[in-house]
Amino acid sequence: MTETHRVPLRPANLAPPAPAYPWPEPFTSALFLAVDVDAEAAWTSKDPAHAERLVTMSYGGFEARVGTPKLLELFRQLGLKATFFTTGWAVDAHPAMAEAILRDGHEIGHHGYHHLLPDPGVAHLEEELDRGFEAIKRRLGIVPRGYRAPYGEFTAALQTALVARGIVYTSSFRDDVRPYRHLLSDGSRGPIELPVTPSYDDWMHGLSARFSPRPIFPREHVLSLWRDELDETRDWGALATTVLHPQCSGRPMRLRLLREFLTYARDHKDLWIATGSEIADHFLRHETA
Repeated sequence: MTETHRVPLRPANLAPPAPAYPWPEPFTSALFLAVDVDAEAAWTSKDPAHAERLVTMSYGGFEARVGTPKLLELFRQLGLKATFFTTGWAVDAHPAMAEAILRDGHEIGHHGYHHLLPDPGVAHLEEELDRGFEAIKRRLGIVPRGYRAPYGEFTAALQTALVARGIVYTSSFRDDVRPYRHLLSDGSRGPIELPVTPSYDDWMHGLSARFSPRPIFPREHVLSLWRDELDETRDWGALATTVLHPQCSGRPMRLRLLREFLTYARDHKDLWIATGSEIADHFLRHETA
């Protein structure tokens, strides 16, 4: 048996232009505005030796010094709220940054503790979850409702552990354009899934680092890609989900690109720009009905 199944709210053969999913009026499509705050853990989780490579670590430190403050400033200017999936390590290392996110009214999601890959059979899986919950609760006084897996990877054991810890929704899978309910391998209910849109992962297009396997994409290319993705998503009546990183989109050229895209998105009055909890709660209301 596969480890996850989808349970859509409406038939999959409902074709555009009618909405394929019952979004709240007057909206006919949605954009889940989500940010991954990894900080230095993005680098040390790949190679612990990076902790001694100070310039490499500075890429992650950019999030607290510049990237996250600039994203918060942009979201204030545009009147938008986002979900910041934050590692527990980043909350411990940069508490003022985490507090600023919360103070601006954004949602804090769980993103592991040290951004370790949740591979099958790893011994650290539950410790990573619990340390992340503990750090966010201790520093910010909240219990996250949403979870995004480090490196966007999942296992059946991770799904079960998240349900046991009360996670309402996850946002890691790439298998749909609508929210759906996971079913666990034993047939019980899993979390709600808010699927990721791969083209909205800014790390793939714009991280300027010494270790990048490719050059960064110019603004015109990415803006064209993001607009086309959004236009077709709106035609489908579907959900688009971002994977933004402050150490990427918080840099000057990428911030300008993000400002243009979000202004374009906000100008479409049929598009609901929402946090993960808002979308998950809407799903729950329709699921109950």
